Amino acid sequence: MSSLPRIVIVGAGFGGLTAARALDGLAVDLTVVDRRNFHLFQPLLYQVATAGLNPSDVAWPVRGILSRQQNARVLLGEVTGVATGSREVLLADGRKLPYDWLILATGATHTYFGNDHWERHAPGLKRVDDATLIRRRLLLALEHAENSSDPVERRKLMSVAIVGAGPTGVELAGAIAELSRKVLVRDFRSIDPREVRVVLVEGADRVLLSFPPALSAFALSELRKKGVEVMLDTRVTGCDADGLRFGDGSHLDAATVLWAAGVAASPAARWLGVPADRAGRVQVQPDLSVAGQPQVFVIGDTAAIVQDGKQVPGVAPAAKQQGQHVARTIRAALAGKKAPGAFRYRDFGNLATIGRHSAVIDFGFVRIKGLIAWWLWGVAHVYFLIGARNRMLVATQWFFNYLSYSRAARLIVGSDPDATKPR
Repeated sequence: MSSLPRIVIVGAGFGGLTAARALDGLAVDLTVVDRRNFHLFQPLLYQVATAGLNPSDVAWPVRGILSRQQNARVLLGEVTGVATGSREVLLADGRKLPYDWLILATGATHTYFGNDHWERHAPGLKRVDDATLIRRRLLLALEHAENSSDPVERRKLMSVAIVGAGPTGVELAGAIAELSRKVLVRDFRSIDPREVRVVLVEGADRVLLSFPPALSAFALSELRKKGVEVMLDTRVTGCDADGLRFGDGSHLDAATVLWAAGVAASPAARWLGVPADRAGRVQVQPDLSVAGQPQVFVIGDTAAIVQDGKQVPGVAPAAKQQGQHVARTIRAALAGKKAPGAFRYRDFGNLATIGRHSAVIDFGFVRIKGLIAWWLWGVAHVYFLIGARNRMLVATQWFFNYLSYSRAARLIVGSDPDATKPR
């Protein structure tokens, strides 16, 4: 058994990996545990779902990322709880990981606001499996439409509904519209993919609610130019194999329904037995530690942090900054130095793409839209990818797609009982 201080990091997302790398060279026994063996760049996951990129372009093995970090080891395992009394992380296979310091960076998943049975018909987009499932359903629906002679069934199969007009919903809507109108247009003979109906449903009065109204209005205009139908102030009350039902009693027939309407935190608050907000996020102290447990930190989408009266957003830059802050705090404690104090988030801006040639960026002091914003969005996302190889692959793939309107990753793979036949 090592006599070094034991640090356990649960989750190999942006926050967890940043914390792990910031602890490189420290005389500690560092363990990173995750139920998957790869780090996923979620902001580009919609590109996998719409056949623009392969899963391997937006994911990287955790062992490869930390292979040269001598004080770190990687474990594949599913965490089921935390025994705070004995300071142990509990795994599903019965193993227990003792810790002196614990960092929970377990992320978030999509929420159906109490209607979990909708997930079968309306998958969200948080995992690689979600992206390949969505890609399968999109492409398989068109294959079934090609084989169908019933015009009503064809229209249903060629209709896609997306619930939620935040960045994920807007990006999906724009990408699917371009996929059908630019990429697949010559692939079929009995159907015209340009007739695919893409409907974006939002309960609020505008899209991209986290952006200034002027940028939201621009995004709405761009979506409509691409042929996306946008339904605002619309409440979803039902979701099944036939599509969506709304609060006014109307119904939207759609064989493919996608969910981008909300997120819920991991069960970290329950593991620790501490208060959580409405989304399940742990209400952390200013230094990101848990009340009464100064050796336990919660970061990323799992943490509820209010700064200047506003919730710190659940985005990659925030998670990375939190990981760095916690690493500095632990380093200071082990060295007997003064702690860095309260965490302070530096907001570098809010970005969302609406499709080819169009994006919106809010830097606070300046707002950019259109082609320039799209190029800046692309550069920023490629830069944040893990590993030089991934950056080169994604940049090359994007440049090729830009010139040719190609989608080389449009393969129907995997299994999905709910999408193996027309519904």
